[in-house]
Amino acid sequence: MYLERILPQWEQDEERDAIIDGAVRFTRGQSRRLLFQIGHALREQGLGPGDGVGLFLTNRAESALVVLAVHLIGCRAVMLPPEPGPGELAGLIDQSGARTVVVDPAHGQQALRAAERCTSSPALLSLGAATDSFTDADLLALAAHQPEHRPEPAPEPGPDDAVTVFYTGGTLGKPKLAAHSRNPYDAIAAIAEMMRAERSTGADRVLAITLLTHTSGHLTMLHAFMTGSPLLVLPEWDADAAFTTLRDEKITATMLVPPMLYQLLDHPDCTPGALPSLRQITLGAAPVAPERLRQAVEMFGPIIAQGYGQTECAGIVTMPPQELPDPADHDSPLWRSCGRPFPGTQVQIRGEDGEVLPQGEAGEVCSLNPMRMLGYWNDPERTAVAVDADGWLRTGDIGYLDADGYLYLVDRAKDIIVTGEAGGNVYSRLLEDFLHTLPGVRHAAAVGIPDEAVGERVRLFLVGEDIDLDAVPAAVTAELGTTYTPHDVVLVPELPTTPIGKVDKKALRALPEPALAR
Repeated sequence: MYLERILPQWEQDEERDAIIDGAVRFTRGQSRRLLFQIGHALREQGLGPGDGVGLFLTNRAESALVVLAVHLIGCRAVMLPPEPGPGELAGLIDQSGARTVVVDPAHGQQALRAAERCTSSPALLSLGAATDSFTDADLLALAAHQPEHRPEPAPEPGPDDAVTVFYTGGTLGKPKLAAHSRNPYDAIAAIAEMMRAERSTGADRVLAITLLTHTSGHLTMLHAFMTGSPLLVLPEWDADAAFTTLRDEKITATMLVPPMLYQLLDHPDCTPGALPSLRQITLGAAPVAPERLRQAVEMFGPIIAQGYGQTECAGIVTMPPQELPDPADHDSPLWRSCGRPFPGTQVQIRGEDGEVLPQGEAGEVCSLNPMRMLGYWNDPERTAVAVDADGWLRTGDIGYLDADGYLYLVDRAKDIIVTGEAGGNVYSRLLEDFLHTLPGVRHAAAVGIPDEAVGERVRLFLVGEDIDLDAVPAAVTAELGTTYTPHDVVLVPELPTTPIGKVDKKALRALPEPALAR
């Protein structure tokens, strides 16, 4: 699979850096040898082709090698995120069929509590020495005694074989697990080959900030390895650490979630020319406010690329830097677009009864795409809801297409706020984009709060300085109409985020009323 694009490069210039994690630096030769040793150690645990291996990892150099090692021996990588509680995590492990879970010691007790609730009794392997007794064995200690040559090759996975499974939400005991075949990896390999042809091998220095076990971090890792570039990993998001790493390590490419971009823009040392090596920032995983996107192009130059996709389908549309307007053109609608379909991808906007809507009319975004998931693992009922008989994925996102094929996202279906006697729709993306244009606002989020009288009322959370909170409702009404008029406007020091950096609207909705006094 994709490893055949990586290993030949790691056999050349063996002393060049391959993975950097703070003071930990693995050369290409060291990475290749440790990868093989981890592969042998996993096989010694009785794991073979098609077996599920849960990966409950933090961002560190060894984590990247474990992901590769699972695929090297033909196992199915099951990416386990840190968000779920022990009950849902246990359900995720059981449903995924993971026989073994490799756990970073930082997640040890969380993994142990989940394993105790599992019906499948998975083995737990720690990634390094653990200070407590949550684990059956230390995978790195086992690997140290293994040979440094490549394990016996595993059979090549077929087009319908699941090689990677990502968590994408769900309810207690019934998580949604998006299972992917080798198709996305083949597509990424083709893109990497094109990039290598355009510039010299290893010319990039790639920084992974989001979790390697999330699609965004996973894609960032693959971009680095397949282009022969060194991968640098940041253990967790911190604006100071990210800025310092970008500057001192001369990072050329990275992927950010919009809230991370906003914090980087607001960093006191972030001025035009402060990061001269940086030549590509890819934005994804959440919508970006047009005004902040324009600020980013002013700050960093024409290096901002956008991508829209989902865990179910990594790449749907893309907006390369050269298609963004000039920063002086404040009124261009393209600031609000996330781009046009990837080659080989089709996008339709459909109404509630499945009919294809005309351009400019908002409906559900549907995609026919070779990078689409096979389906939800062991969940044919929910797969049938998400993917129709012709292979079209229903994204659950609301958007529209313009005459040139650019996609404009309006909201997530679950984030639409339905308010008022007439059941008017408030699209939180549209509202948040406007809020970012108000004086002093650095970040904003809109959520719906249950209300017996009107269904839901609009609550705004704002981050910034010198914001005239009393003037906000009138400004919103003047721009967007009375349906959008907020009931509450709350100033907060920061917005809560998920482990991958998205605004956590679930946490905002759950804030108790007394905490909302302004």
